[in-house]
This record gives sequence, structure tokens and C-alpha cells, in this order.
Amino acid sequence: MTVFSRLLPTVVSAYGLQALCAAIFVPKQDERFYDISGSLGFATTAFLSLYYPSLKAKFYDGLAVTLPSLRSFAPRQLILTACLGIWTARLGSFLFMRVMKAGKDSRFDEVKTQPAKFSFFWFAQATWVLVVGLPVYLVNTLPRALHPALGIRDYAALGLIAASFAFEVTADRQKQAWRQAKEDKQHDEKFISSGLWSLSRHPNYVGEVGIWTGIWALSTATLQTPFFPRGTIGLALLSPALTYYLVRNLSGVPPLEAQAEKRWGTDPAWKAYKDKTPIFFPWINTTA
Repeated sequence: MTVFSRLLPTVVSAYGLQALCAAIFVPKQDERFYDISGSLGFATTAFLSLYYPSLKAKFYDGLAVTLPSLRSFAPRQLILTACLGIWTARLGSFLFMRVMKAGKDSRFDEVKTQPAKFSFFWFAQATWVLVVGLPVYLVNTLPRALHPALGIRDYAALGLIAASFAFEVTADRQKQAWRQAKEDKQHDEKFISSGLWSLSRHPNYVGEVGIWTGIWALSTATLQTPFFPRGTIGLALLSPALTYYLVRNLSGVPPLEAQAEKRWGTDPAWKAYKDKTPIFFPWINTTA
């Protein structure tokens, strides 16, 4: 069985869960559970990519087997799966609490009344779950004994993941604190420009790209082994590439920048902030 045939159950799981969610929430025109369903998609596909051989033996082949302990997996598999789990738990809970507080997700104000288009968003989310998590799912298809030992490159990748995660969490918390202070009438600033937000206009998204770049880098030693077809590393690179494309060019930065221009486009303070603060990567002077 090739690694790609072992990946098939993960593919089915990613699309199956989002199809089920669409069947439940599209008729109700309810978008509040969209983001949490994406997080659940990452969690279930990661679990299945690790445990599918045992689950198949137990429930399909009828063999008397128990689920393997964590010690039966390679350290790289456990680290990557844990990174994905921590990331999806934090992001999913953060987005879910935000939408429940607001009572809706304004991105879907028009779309949720159009069943075909709303359904498309759920299947697009399945593709996102599959492609972004691909380095983890691929690594998890290989038995423990076939994984190379962790090396300097892997520890550097893990450092990038940790630093990027801290960068994203800090940016989100700084913005939350700034908003709370504004609600408490402690300042009257129109937009945040302090902390990490003085280094980038979208530091949370910078952290997101860094996390998935690090996850991809941590997977590469395994993906370079002879058990994977040539070019698998390039295929897995779609994970950080798609993440960057989405947040930088599609659903992240562009609508926020457009909203900011609509609100403060003529404000001298906003113009000064734009002039001195990169739009994305810190210290890279691309302001628009």
C-alpha cells in the first residue's frame, strides 16, 4: 500500500465531516459553527492519519487489536500532531468565542441565504483542512521504524513553530487588551498601533504563516526518505503556500485593509501608521 493510498481515509474524513456540517447548518442558515467545524476537521483528520491502520484492523478486518499507545509512534509524528492540535484548539476556540459574542459572522451575511454558495464554503473549508494539514498527514502515514531521528534542522523548525505561535498569540492578546481598554474609556485611539502592531499591520497573520512554514520544515526529513515519491516535499509545501495566499491575498489582509481605508483613509494618523509600518512581514518595507 502506497503512502497516498494510506492518505485516502484522511481525505474522505476531511470532506465527509464538512459535508455533514453543511447538511446541518446550511438549511438553518447558521454560520456560527463554521470556524469550529474547521478546527474539528483538523483534529479528526490528524487522529485518523495516526490511527487508521489500527482502526481498520479492529472495525473492518475484525481483528482483536487495541489502539496503539503514543510510544508506538515516532517522535516526529507526535510533535507534528501535537503542534497541529494545539494550533487548532487555540484558533478554533478563539474564533468560536468571538463569533458567539458577536452573534454572527459578517462574512456570511449574504452567502448564508444562498444554499449553493454557502455549501461551497463548507467544501472549500474541507480543502483547506486537507491541504494545510498535509505535511502532518503525510508524515503520519509512515510507520515509526521508517522515520529518521530528529536532527538540528528539526529543532530549528520546532523553534520557528514555537516563536511564530507566541507571535500570533501575543498579537491577538494585545488587540483584545486594546479593545477592552477602549471599551473601558481608557483611550480613544481609532486603531491599534502599539506592541507587535507597530512592527506589522497584521502580525497575527505573520505568526500563522510562520507556524505552518515550521510544520512543513519539521516534516521534510521524513518526506525525503525513499518511502515517499520524489516531489512529496514540494507537495507538502502547499501548506504554508496556501496559508500565505489566503491570509495575504484573499480572506485576511485585503478585506481588513479595505475596511481600514474606508474608515480612516483620510486620517493623518492612519496615513502615518501606514507609511512607517509594513503591511505584513516586519522590517520588510512593503506598506501597501
